[in-house]
Amino acid sequence: MLKSKWTRCALAALALAATAGAASAGPTLDAIKNRGTLVCGVHTGLVGFSAPDKAGKYAGLDVDYCKALAAAILGSPDKVKYVPLTAQQRFTALQSGEVDILSRNTTWNSKRDTTMGSVFAGTWFFDGQAFVVNSKKNPNVKKLADLNKASVCVETGTTTERNMADYARAHKLTFKPVVFEGQEATEKAFQSGRCDAYTTDASGLAAMLVNLPSKADYTVLAEIISKEPLGPMLRRNDQEFFSIARWMIFALQQAEESGVTQANVAKMKAESKDPVIQRLTGATGEVGKGLGLDADWAVRAIQAVGNYGESYERNIKPLGLARGPNALWNKGGLMYPVPMD
Repeated sequence: MLKSKWTRCALAALALAATAGAASAGPTLDAIKNRGTLVCGVHTGLVGFSAPDKAGKYAGLDVDYCKALAAAILGSPDKVKYVPLTAQQRFTALQSGEVDILSRNTTWNSKRDTTMGSVFAGTWFFDGQAFVVNSKKNPNVKKLADLNKASVCVETGTTTERNMADYARAHKLTFKPVVFEGQEATEKAFQSGRCDAYTTDASGLAAMLVNLPSKADYTVLAEIISKEPLGPMLRRNDQEFFSIARWMIFALQQAEESGVTQANVAKMKAESKDPVIQRLTGATGEVGKGLGLDADWAVRAIQAVGNYGESYERNIKPLGLARGPNALWNKGGLMYPVPMD
């Protein structure tokens, strides 16, 4: 009887372990594979990051990340459905399962990483909050202190509002926030003269100004008032998908560091004797196996969008933004790919 009891307990424990294993097998990753499409939440229209081109196809640095994931997981960069989301909509869309991942200039901070049932894969772009003014209308504004008691257009549902309030309090300034939903509405309000200044990430200001016929009328003030590490955000329920999302960042950065490009990646896999390149391309090692993918996962991603530097040159350089902190660690920047072993 005692043996039978312990046998039943052992079997129950095994069943529980099997159930737990199945529950953590990867709901998001399984859903992506079953439907054959990655659903990617992107910006409603931020030039250089995620915006429809003249043909209506999404393009940009954040879009390239989604394409790279789709190529690695599903075999094709075209197997992506893009869902445009405002700052207000993005977190609900992720938490409800409407999208698999946010690749949408979202700042990585402790609240979003610990209290919202979500997690960040890493930093895809280092940014910071800046201010722009119309120099013709406000010729005497040269620095932030000159905006004391001025009205400032700001998008709701972002860290931008709080950053501005924190900065004003710390520097004994008064800003009068004029709040709008959506970046497009906020930009139009500023351009029409509703506010004395407009504040958002420096990349957002560059994206607004790049195509403005009156670009020369505007001045971006030199002060950067915040750290904005932007990165892909996903639900905290799928270690497999999280690992792929994280290592995609490192893979594209490592490709740049190692000189592996969209044009030469196949040749590098076949001919390179560099052990780092061999592991990156799957010629040796088991990085892909550890991620639940095949050996060519990174090769397909690089063939789809190029390395990180190529994506940056194609999408961000036209905005006039220098690499700065987004350069590789050995080029004076902060991008530091973790070793693949």
